[in-house]
Amino acid sequence: MTIGERVKAAVRNWLNIQEPQGVSVSIKQRLNHEAEVFKYRVWWRGEANELAEMYSSLGEVDSFWGAPKTGTSSLRKLHSGLPGMITSVLTDVCIDDLYSIELDKEQSRWDEIAKGNDFDALLKLTVEEVLALGDGAIKLSYDPSFPEPLIMEFYPADKVDFVLYRGRLQEIVFKTVKRIGSHDYTLQEHYSNAGIRYSALNAQGAEIELSTVPDFAALEAREFKAPFMAAVPVLFNRSKKYPGRGASVLYGKLNSLESYDEVVSQWMLAIRRGQLKNYVPEELIPRNPKTGEMMPLSEFDNDFIKTSVDPGMVGNGNATLKIEHTQGTIQSEALLSAYITMLDLCLQGVISPSTLGIDTKKLDNAEAQREKEKTTLYTRNKVLNALNKIIPRIVLAALQFDAEMKGAAMLGNIDIAVSFGGYANPSFEAQVETIVKGRIGGIMSIEASVDELYGDTKDDEWKKKEVARLKAEAGYTDMPEPAVNSDGVIDDGEPT
Repeated sequence: MTIGERVKAAVRNWLNIQEPQGVSVSIKQRLNHEAEVFKYRVWWRGEANELAEMYSSLGEVDSFWGAPKTGTSSLRKLHSGLPGMITSVLTDVCIDDLYSIELDKEQSRWDEIAKGNDFDALLKLTVEEVLALGDGAIKLSYDPSFPEPLIMEFYPADKVDFVLYRGRLQEIVFKTVKRIGSHDYTLQEHYSNAGIRYSALNAQGAEIELSTVPDFAALEAREFKAPFMAAVPVLFNRSKKYPGRGASVLYGKLNSLESYDEVVSQWMLAIRRGQLKNYVPEELIPRNPKTGEMMPLSEFDNDFIKTSVDPGMVGNGNATLKIEHTQGTIQSEALLSAYITMLDLCLQGVISPSTLGIDTKKLDNAEAQREKEKTTLYTRNKVLNALNKIIPRIVLAALQFDAEMKGAAMLGNIDIAVSFGGYANPSFEAQVETIVKGRIGGIMSIEASVDELYGDTKDDEWKKKEVARLKAEAGYTDMPEPAVNSDGVIDDGEPT
């Protein structure tokens, strides 16, 4: 111990300063990854009865969906369908603008694979399920019985496991539950850079020999000639709870979505209770003309309250038989404020309300609409940045797997370009106005203005012709460049 350390220790002892004590915190996680994926799936499906049953099974009686309904309660629990709408609209915003997938070679073979697997529909399904559930993976397999033998399938997050080593993906395990006879088995397909191998689990989770099950006995492991993985993981957001896994776009929003459903349900209850009430004397109640029995009551139609009048008072003229009406008061402003507040909490950082067709601020001019689309643009850019890496990996894996199964030579480097269109761009008139200002200000060339105005909507050849036409109209001419001859005299190309 040095002199300085001894001095510090002496001062600490003299002042009686004690070192802070560590605190041990134990948190019990209620659901594992597969159960949480199931929870997001139920919200994504958007069935009110499934939500109520799920929360009741989880024992969350203090939540809106898990609270038991009492015998006298007339509250009908409604689901808005907002989670499914968010994922569906975000998928359309991202995938509908996919222009093309271009390869510098093997283009025709990829077009055949894409057509045989309906790649556009597969990609749309993949993006929507990954947004809703967190992640998944594309699996490649080979079946000669199909017109296109190379099969591409998407497995969602609850049917796939990722095996990592030091943060690097080593293996993707695809899980398929099969019922054979009276027993349930889980077939596991292990995809790695070395090839494909198989294993199976029984209903208790114990691994079994493949030869003991006739349906699995013919499965044989396959080693690849060159290292590549015939599967591609797909995820857009990283999970904070599970390393290597993805996070749903609804992560952290379930409480807000539940409160939003509660507001919608209470609003409908307030409207029902605030409806016009009819007070009808018993003598004037509608009855069945055949049996004389009183017509059945309903909360939605023919709603009235039965009153009684003393027959003696009616006979003496002191009372009359009449139907009275009252109208309840609906706190529409308070309900609307709660509705908008909870809607904002549900959509914050995910998607703009105007993208869903919701205009809470009543601003309908074009500039305001584009400003409100910024949150959607941020989410869209995150998805497209991931797809720009994922799609080329899918294409390359498909072509390599196709060559492997045919016994052909492995492919070399392939340049793959994925083109997406724009979203919520300024109108054509606004673009023309901006570009004209740039041209007048001398900060944009003709080539730059044409490229900025038309973007990917026109090909390069058309743009070159348009640039030449604009230059000709503006009086631009191509002159030969003056050169110096051997005598040191400038030759401008004109005859002397």
